[in-house]
Amino acid sequence: MKWIYAVGFLFLTSNLTAQYQIPTEYFDPPLDIPLVLAGSFGELRSNHFHSGLDIKTQQREGLPVLAAAEGFVSRINISHYGYGKALYIQHPNGYTTVYGHLQSFSPEIEAFIKKKQYEKESYEIELFPSAEELRVERGELVAISGNTGGSGGPHLHFEIRDGQQRPMNPLMFGIDIKDTRTPLVQGLYVYPAGEEAHVNGSAQRQKLNLIPQSDGTYVAPKIEACGSIGFGITTIDQQDGAPNQNGVYRIETSANGEKLFQANFEKFSFAETRHLNKLIDYGYYTQNNTRIQKLFVEPTNPLSIYSDLSNDGLLEVKDSLSYTYTIKVTDFAGNERIVRVPVQGKQEENISQKPEFTSDFYAEAGKGCAFKDKGIDVYIPKNCLYEDHYLDVVFEDEKVKLHEDVIPLQGYVTIGFDVSKYKPEDREQLFIAEINKWGKPNYSTTYKDVERFTTKTRNFGTFTLASDNTPPKIVPVNFRDGQWISNNKDLKVRISDDLSGIKQYRATVNGKFILMEYEYKKNLLTHDFSDGVVTETENHLKIEVTDNVGNTTIFESTFYRK
Repeated sequence: MKWIYAVGFLFLTSNLTAQYQIPTEYFDPPLDIPLVLAGSFGELRSNHFHSGLDIKTQQREGLPVLAAAEGFVSRINISHYGYGKALYIQHPNGYTTVYGHLQSFSPEIEAFIKKKQYEKESYEIELFPSAEELRVERGELVAISGNTGGSGGPHLHFEIRDGQQRPMNPLMFGIDIKDTRTPLVQGLYVYPAGEEAHVNGSAQRQKLNLIPQSDGTYVAPKIEACGSIGFGITTIDQQDGAPNQNGVYRIETSANGEKLFQANFEKFSFAETRHLNKLIDYGYYTQNNTRIQKLFVEPTNPLSIYSDLSNDGLLEVKDSLSYTYTIKVTDFAGNERIVRVPVQGKQEENISQKPEFTSDFYAEAGKGCAFKDKGIDVYIPKNCLYEDHYLDVVFEDEKVKLHEDVIPLQGYVTIGFDVSKYKPEDREQLFIAEINKWGKPNYSTTYKDVERFTTKTRNFGTFTLASDNTPPKIVPVNFRDGQWISNNKDLKVRISDDLSGIKQYRATVNGKFILMEYEYKKNLLTHDFSDGVVTETENHLKIEVTDNVGNTTIFESTFYRK
């Protein structure tokens, strides 16, 4: 597949090339099929920006994944979660390409990995080959596409990172994605931002109606306001041939023709990606599952994606003056959606104020603070919060409500439980759990120090002590005890745990370690007989699975192969 530049892209790409000195003809596509996206760069995800392109693989696994340019495999990471099986290629020009959710690797790379996995006796592994160990050429087969890790369906996750390992938008490097569709604006909101600010007689956030126009733009009904106000938008982009709701490339705003704000989804660092929670209205998202992108920058927002800011993107509305606030949403192909909001300055006397919450628990962002009662302690370190807050904290026996998950955290809160009243043997099955929205306990990584258990969390919520006395379940899938399975290509076993979750597993045949791949989405362990470690006719299989509190189940079976 060749890389094509549409006429409409010339000005845009020349500007980008000048700004970043981007090599627009250096990388080839990683798949030799027409490219359709399931996810775009910078797309808003849970607690992070999407760091690459999710390229559709025609609803199947098994497509050849090709090296985008010459280089060497600099990192291999195989994990149950995240990117699953992932490959990193370092290129001579300083960039790194990343290929995630892979099913398998090329024969040479696969053999290299399997050797290391058997040496470590672990499926999960992270490797950093030297520059001479696994060299690759441009267009060389390096992997097979799959659905491993946190993938929600078969696709290839593809990244391009700069010399500082900051992900950059791969579209800036010349990749051709057919896109004739204009971004969609799904919702518009206004925020009175100053102490005396108000909109339509209220100091609270309001949703505005969008009225479509014949030319494809939107107009909102005129609002009456005074003081500093900001806007927020819910918007998506869709490329040709795909229904996926992807992120947009750029959002700009202006008032009466004067630029106020611009957000560019071109590059970010992993150190800042969690601050996405300051870009969005976090409380609205956790309660409504809709991400409103704020078109203004609050003082505690450190994101680097903004440019051309005036007054932090806020519109300063004066009494009796009129304004036209304009939003322009653009995708990488240059398709634009315009929204206009007429604003009339009008000072109101009787304002509907925001409800204020106060409590006995006050946390200052610039200071560490601690609360304690009923054998439970909470510590919020300095700079864990973005702003000062009164918190709704309720201590009960073996449970603490630590506000609600409507305030974003940038650091970890530590929660401790006194477990001295429990017998030592009973403590083994105890763990700290977060209560989910359905009232069920979810295991939270628990650190046990004799009479005190602790956990760390990056979100507020309700936490409690829970007990798990039920060991994991192990069920064979494609064999039974005493069976001849000479025609089987693999050995499959389903494992599950009803409460605290699987922590670790180990499998042996005739006392010798065998590698089993864990697909957590299917609760499935799989051993591939092509590994060549099962060579006997009569084979005794032993699988030991342990949950997060130490409950262990041992499964044993005999099978035969020729």
